[in-house]
Amino acid sequence: MIERKQGRRSAQDAVKTKGEILRVAADMFCELGYERVSLRQISERAGVSHSLIRHHFGSKEKIWYAISDALQEFMTNYIHTIIENMPDKIPANEKMYIFAVRLLAHMLISKQPIQLIADAVRQEDALFDYFVDQSGKIQTAVDAIADDYNREHPQTPIKVWEIKWQMIMYAHGAASLSPFLLQTWSDETDDIDQCLLNHWQMFNKIMAHRLQVDESKILAPKTVVELVYAAECRL
Repeated sequence: MIERKQGRRSAQDAVKTKGEILRVAADMFCELGYERVSLRQISERAGVSHSLIRHHFGSKEKIWYAISDALQEFMTNYIHTIIENMPDKIPANEKMYIFAVRLLAHMLISKQPIQLIADAVRQEDALFDYFVDQSGKIQTAVDAIADDYNREHPQTPIKVWEIKWQMIMYAHGAASLSPFLLQTWSDETDDIDQCLLNHWQMFNKIMAHRLQVDESKILAPKTVVELVYAAECRL
């Protein structure tokens, strides 16, 4: 019995250690970029030996793949959370609108996903291809909403990639150009949270107009955080 308990503790400790290594590596990839981070730097910041990291992951590339897998699962689950929390029997244009503006809100608060994607684009093709070439669950969920909209609005169809591209631009701009974000509304406020809300409102207005959302259905939060379902906003 004692040996079994010790075995469980050892397994739990290993999972905890691997999770901490991934958390530290993700922070460093976002901060410095994949190419500028070494296994030894990760081991030093994580407070574990270089050999232990190699034992768990083998290489920096495999750490990146593990982070990518976690990101895919995280975003898939969050997208399903958005969909599951939509009111019943609302029209497709409102579904697409709620999906887009709430997902952007999460991306503005949780910056790691867009930072990791942007860094992957700068690296060798294999990294970016791994990011976009996963199970397709996210794409399937988004396509289903768009298909419903296009069936209901055949005269003004939407392209999913155009909406995704706009989300990427708004999310990446806020994550990588925060000094410009603050400067844009410097005559009104020096509060980064208020600037993020103003930034989100720009996208909100575009989506509401593009998707023909009735004014009474347009969201008007006091903070971006209000639109984020999960209490935990980090990857």
